[in-house]
Amino acid sequence: MSDGVVTRFAPSPTGFLHIGGARTALFNWLYARAKGGKMLLRIEDTDRQRSTPEAIDAILDGLSWLGLEWDGEPVYQHQRADRHRQVVDRLLGEGNAYKCYATPRELEQMRERARAQGRTAVYEGTWRDRDPADAPAGVDPVVRFKAPREGETVIEDKVQGKVSVANEDIDDLVILRSDGYPTYNLAVVVDDHDMGITHVIRGADHLTNATRQAQIYAALGWDWPVFAHVPLIHGPDGAKLSKRHGALGIEAYRAMGYLPVALRNYLVRLGWSHGDDEIFSTDEMIKWFDLAQIGRSPSRLDFSKLENLNGHYIRRSDDETLTEMIRAIVPELPCEERPPDAGSEDCWRKLSRAMPGLKERAKTLVEILDAGAFVFASRPLKINAAAGKLLDDEAREVLRALLQPLEALQEWSAPEIEAVIREFADKSGLKLGKVAQPLRAALTGRTTSPGIFDVLVVLGREESLARIRDRIS
Repeated sequence: MSDGVVTRFAPSPTGFLHIGGARTALFNWLYARAKGGKMLLRIEDTDRQRSTPEAIDAILDGLSWLGLEWDGEPVYQHQRADRHRQVVDRLLGEGNAYKCYATPRELEQMRERARAQGRTAVYEGTWRDRDPADAPAGVDPVVRFKAPREGETVIEDKVQGKVSVANEDIDDLVILRSDGYPTYNLAVVVDDHDMGITHVIRGADHLTNATRQAQIYAALGWDWPVFAHVPLIHGPDGAKLSKRHGALGIEAYRAMGYLPVALRNYLVRLGWSHGDDEIFSTDEMIKWFDLAQIGRSPSRLDFSKLENLNGHYIRRSDDETLTEMIRAIVPELPCEERPPDAGSEDCWRKLSRAMPGLKERAKTLVEILDAGAFVFASRPLKINAAAGKLLDDEAREVLRALLQPLEALQEWSAPEIEAVIREFADKSGLKLGKVAQPLRAALTGRTTSPGIFDVLVVLGREESLARIRDRIS
């Protein structure tokens, strides 16, 4: 056992790393870092039929992308089955477990009796004290834990407070299936003990498991860890988060253009608070995080808050870093959203140069890519309907007249370009917008873009002049 704090994140690899799992991982990571301890990773893959290598990869990639690095190598639960069976044998030998030969029909009859009497269906303990000599031939038994019948099991949960359950309401849990494989609650207890886990921080949906697990700990004479069961995340309507709310995997949030630092900041505020603070650096999260500040009420997913946070971090991010992050998510985007010339290094350099103007209003990386589509566009430029209305005969005459002073420019820089365009507008008796708007439409195919002088610089002399000529020819 470690002397320090040891937490663990223990996902089941039967699907993607969802938003609730990511928050659980974050809370475990923050608590371990705040206390100078370790966060271990255990892949709970005892369900061999539903566990997939793809899901494991998605979990590992999602944690790494979020910046939640675990300590040591991941532990794969299915590889520890021999150790789990060893503990089952010990429980059998010490009289704290027994072999149960109840048939599926007998179990169904117990459920029917419970329903008829209006009580919770529990195993009635048919084989609890029965002589094993009565065992029917040719039947592979399960092994059940012999739960205490009297008193109560009490857990002092760091989030939920005191949780007590009457032992008569807890039935004899199956700890080894008839195929010889351990069940979840037995495996979790053994693994947490062997890995030296001091704090189990997980979703409140595991609260009912905690009392069962505490009984197994007690039977084995092991100290159980500190429990902290975190309320679940609900959808915007207050209902349990589900597919209809867009309960997506972390890889989907990445593809939607969210930054890991923004998602971390958003997730930490789902259920935890530090005064009225909304924005936290990673160092501040680690410094201030504690279990006492986790609330008991479920949190609601709020995409508008997430977008606002994301926009905040985008504006404070380095232009080159943002460009590389956008480049990394392009393969994950639908084909229609990918830039047509994504392999062009020159286009990516242009996007980076345009970034100061692009990131000011953007809330996601995908919005930046969309707003910067003009750097990837090939000639003749596709003009959208709103921009097309701006490019009427009068506007084309303005562009035709503007072309000559632009062609004569010696230095293609924002100050020089601005000076020429402003002088042209003054001499023509036009407001600047009457020149800038058709120019923007001709250069980007849209009515919105970064500052028009910056657009001209980003595209460069030859491309800019060529796009203008396309519109007046």
